[in-house]
Amino acid sequence: MGPKKVKQKDTLKKVLRYIRKYWIYLAISILAAAVTVAFTLYLPILTGNAIDLILEKGKVDFAGILAILKEMAVIIMLTAFAQWLMNVCNNKLTYRIVQDVRNEAFHKIEVLPLKYIDGHSYGEIVSRVIADVDQFADGLLMGFTQFFTGVITIIGTLGFMLSINVGITGVVVLITPLSFLVASFIAKKTFTMFKLQSETRGEQTAFIDEMIGNQKIVQAFSYEDEAMEKFDEINGRLQKASLKAIFFSSTTNPSTRFVNNLVYAGVAITGAILSIRGGISVGQLSCFLSYANQYTKPFNEISGVVTELQNALACAARIFELIEEKSQPAEPENAVVLKEVDGTVALEEVSFSYVPEKKLIQHFNLSVKPGQRVAIVGPTGCGKTTVINLLMRFYDVEEGTIRVSGHDIREVTRKSLRGNYGMVLQETWLKAGTIRENIVMGKPEATEEAVIAAAKASHAHSFIKRLPNGYDTVIAEDGGNLSQGQKQLLCITRVMLCLPPMLILDEATSSIDTRTEIKIQQAFATMMKGRTSFIVAHRLSTIREADVILVMKDGNIIEQGNHEALLALNGFYANLYQSQFAR
Repeated sequence: MGPKKVKQKDTLKKVLRYIRKYWIYLAISILAAAVTVAFTLYLPILTGNAIDLILEKGKVDFAGILAILKEMAVIIMLTAFAQWLMNVCNNKLTYRIVQDVRNEAFHKIEVLPLKYIDGHSYGEIVSRVIADVDQFADGLLMGFTQFFTGVITIIGTLGFMLSINVGITGVVVLITPLSFLVASFIAKKTFTMFKLQSETRGEQTAFIDEMIGNQKIVQAFSYEDEAMEKFDEINGRLQKASLKAIFFSSTTNPSTRFVNNLVYAGVAITGAILSIRGGISVGQLSCFLSYANQYTKPFNEISGVVTELQNALACAARIFELIEEKSQPAEPENAVVLKEVDGTVALEEVSFSYVPEKKLIQHFNLSVKPGQRVAIVGPTGCGKTTVINLLMRFYDVEEGTIRVSGHDIREVTRKSLRGNYGMVLQETWLKAGTIRENIVMGKPEATEEAVIAAAKASHAHSFIKRLPNGYDTVIAEDGGNLSQGQKQLLCITRVMLCLPPMLILDEATSSIDTRTEIKIQQAFATMMKGRTSFIVAHRLSTIREADVILVMKDGNIIEQGNHEALLALNGFYANLYQSQFAR
């Protein structure tokens, strides 16, 4: 068995594990399918009986025919109810499975290490959770709806045909295996093609997401033509993959129909010869032809289902790849909940790199006392933001230890660790909702007075009051209808409201005008009193008052001290400072 076949089989086993949870719907669906098929197959017998009651002109048993028609009407109504019940169960089964899969996928995203998120495009991840799950649902629903009835119809019709005439049934059984051979050949071809189609669709979604999210940059640098060429290239590959998948899958129905027509023709010829010789009545022949048609019809449906299931399994394989990704390291059972943090932070022989072959931070040591303001400066790529990621435990250190109030941060709960930091980044993040909802995100129980006080402290109150509905103004996702400076003020307000014992300010005033920045710096100075603060800044004017300035280069601290002491050294920091303020 090849690796593709094994992978397909494993995916099917995983799908069956989800189905097992809702076995009651599956059982009712199979039972309803059996009832539907039984009644459907009984109808041709009644039709044949009615035909046999029409002997010749003037010799028609109307009373017998009327009784048969009444019986047929009852059976048709019962069949319709059974079909409705089967469809309801199939829909519930399918969409509950899809709900479970999506919940698991989203939960997995929540616990995935940031290394995975940073290493995959957002659009590709979204494509797995949305588009692939939709394709999986469509294939699953078709499979449940048609597969059960198809199999039961084949078995049932064989039984009824054998009860009428064994010889003609033998003709049917000898020809129909061709349908299985055709469907099996096509199924093997389509799984790989549908998987390629799904992967290319994910790549396309990722590219579209990237272009929409960075449309200003695209237009500013006149990248429209290059973007269009790249999109056309991806779209071309998607077209080829889709055409191949659709071509092979679309050949299933005509191929099986051809085989089915051979079956029908064989039954008609054999039955006609038998009828002429008196082997069977005209009514029985009519009944047999109806059964032959019903017997071959499921082969068309099942072959179509097999094709759809190939697509569904290909999409399911991509979803399960995401769900089965390795989560971030679990917290120890006796993990400490940080309380009454004094602000002591120590980094001891810390080493870390994003890519193993490219070293970044090596044997990094730092001791921060309670209430100290620590500024981190250095050229781009020296490791400033990486230190912040390690402090917040967005990434775990490879070697060494980080301690907060004497506790190794790997031995405390992530929630309590991050709850003791207030973080304002250069990149703002706001959710779709009201201004108030965005401010109280870290402290939902905050009073109106506390929210307004925090907004006034961050100098956001004045612009909020100018909005159409003040604090109840609804903003778009990521604050799309606010300026970058306003968005950053809201993020600062969010931290002002919580006032945790430790602060991280990573280029927190980069999008604010100079006048407002002076006010914000005053607000930060008030906020940082008695709180351990880590400040990452390129503008050195914002860190003159820091207690300790760490000058980083290539992942190492090359200079350390306050502003005056570092200027007196006349080293790397002094050169940086003079390059910004030289006349």
